[in-house]
Amino acid sequence: MRKILFTMLVFAAAFLSGFAFKSVISKQNKQTIKMKKVTGIGGIFFKCKDPKKMTAWYQQHLGLNTNPYGASFEWYEGADSTKKAQTQWTPFAETTKYFEPSTKDFMINYRVENLEALVEELTKNGVIIVDTIETYDYGKFVHILDAEGNKVELWEPKG
Repeated sequence: MRKILFTMLVFAAAFLSGFAFKSVISKQNKQTIKMKKVTGIGGIFFKCKDPKKMTAWYQQHLGLNTNPYGASFEWYEGADSTKKAQTQWTPFAETTKYFEPSTKDFMINYRVENLEALVEELTKNGVIIVDTIETYDYGKFVHILDAEGNKVELWEPKG
């Protein structure tokens, strides 16, 4: 009888310590997991003399399915064929101020996760945050400057 009781206590202790050990490991793993930052290209924007003419040229010669904002390329995120995403292509007037303070003729939009936490981390690391986070129907945006002063748009898509 003592042997059976002792065996049951050993099994119970082993079982409970397994949960405790897993809990400790899980907490440690959560702390060491790095935050996912860029998840893809959200858009390519560039300056040109005549955005309407440029959009029409790309539609005629390269078959882009254009709209008043340029063109959107739809795709599906990773292995989940239900999560539709898009990358935006947009020509801007060469006189646009939207890319300032950068003097470059282009700007890349990167898709990100958890924009608020990313901005907090970037700020701690001395990255120049150009403006404040703005929220629209299709997501949150903020602009930063890279190491060479290029303006970069960060976008956390809604949903």
